[in-house]
Amino acid sequence: MKVIDTLVYRSLLIADDQLLTARLFIKLIAIVYFIAFVSMSVQVTGLVGHQGILPYTELLANIYHQYGFLGWFLQPTVFWFNSSDNALTLVTWAGCLLSVLLLFGYREKLILVLLFILYLSIFHAGQIFFAFQWDSLLLEAGFLSIFLVGGPSRLLIFLFHWLLFRLRFMSGLSKLASGDPSWLNLTALDYYFQTQPLPHIGSWYYQQLPMWIHHSGVVFMFITELIIPLFIFLPRKFRLTAAGVTVFMQLLIISSSNHNWINILTIFLCLFLLDDRAVAYLLPANIIARVKARAQRELGTYHKINKILPVFAVLIIVASITMFTPRLIRHDLPEPAMFAARMVNAWGLGFDYHVFPTMQTERQELQVEGSYDGKIWKAYEFRYKPGPLSEAPRWNVPHQPRLDWMMWFVPPQFDSMMDWFWKFLDRLHEGSKDVTNLLAYNPFPARPPTYIRVLAFDYRFTTFAEHKATGNWWKAKYLGEFPYVKRRYP
Repeated sequence: MKVIDTLVYRSLLIADDQLLTARLFIKLIAIVYFIAFVSMSVQVTGLVGHQGILPYTELLANIYHQYGFLGWFLQPTVFWFNSSDNALTLVTWAGCLLSVLLLFGYREKLILVLLFILYLSIFHAGQIFFAFQWDSLLLEAGFLSIFLVGGPSRLLIFLFHWLLFRLRFMSGLSKLASGDPSWLNLTALDYYFQTQPLPHIGSWYYQQLPMWIHHSGVVFMFITELIIPLFIFLPRKFRLTAAGVTVFMQLLIISSSNHNWINILTIFLCLFLLDDRAVAYLLPANIIARVKARAQRELGTYHKINKILPVFAVLIIVASITMFTPRLIRHDLPEPAMFAARMVNAWGLGFDYHVFPTMQTERQELQVEGSYDGKIWKAYEFRYKPGPLSEAPRWNVPHQPRLDWMMWFVPPQFDSMMDWFWKFLDRLHEGSKDVTNLLAYNPFPARPPTYIRVLAFDYRFTTFAEHKATGNWWKAKYLGEFPYVKRRYP
């Protein structure tokens, strides 16, 4: 016990070489929180409001009916008190306001706690629309940031390292563990740029690159996800290398893909691979002096609350390993262990990561149409997903258009995806304004259509020559009426 006590004591000592990085990260996490809350503020009622696709009020009622007050523990959210459309919207705008206050350094500890609570609430309210890795990454990064105020401990820096390591290393391992041939034979990037959920115009240009560059890119990806993450736990020169390579990879991804703000947050997490000496080269001297002065004033202010950090460290490490292990061994662990890990996840911590474990080799685009008479059909237009062939793929970073993104998951026709998709079509048939406001164009503004159908097309990027001849960025082949078409796999 004495050895353990000594280790815990040493782990809670302030990391004197990370005071500047800690102060800077608090500012940066405020920016990411602001982006995330603004993004969801324009979507939340259409997705999970009273007239939305998956009304959260109904889910909470079902949980309470099944579990009673235990449901408050299983689904921690402020929306137990009020889940109306006004409450959903108010939480998103409150998150925006708190993010701005955090950016300007007002009551940082309290505001970081409130931001975590609000984002955890929205995370649960969003249901399948918010079940993505950028949401879990922000939750855990936001939670750990609470302990940054007053000076980062050695254990806290390790937990930030562990978070970044998991995001990168687990993503690489998941690609190998999946057995997907496109990753194993290095052809994944031959397909990725045109089959990813929401390509932008940069994706089109990347698709035109020679195949040997695509194949080399897959090799580089494996290096950055399987080898470079190990540098995180090595001496300073290795950590600096890991930071540089990881940032470069994230910039490549941003230039070729629409992945909202996850790449931005990943770049910010690389701060903890640096130290104050390295960061000092990146900032003006007057800013460094101000930040260090505040850090020194607050040093150790919240040491008492930091004493509970080892408890959270155990929960995070054990839960994240427990959740990821089944992906490697392709078999679930005992149910009590999995249940415990899922409960830790429910409170926003200890997630596993598996970015693109399999690669899609074809793109199936769905076109939703309505009609009054079954003869003349008009198409609904989405804001960001591919549509007209002559329209260049759109840029949406750092915004995350959840409906457009989720449409990419429908063609495999998994039950969980078809469930929300049919409800989406029902809302169009009802003429829900909250839902149609998620779209770029509603061809039936006066009254909803009598009939709705969905057509499936195979979409592929044009070549330089084809684009020059036709002006089109895409070429399409009609597959048939959905869902009576071949399922996309995976």
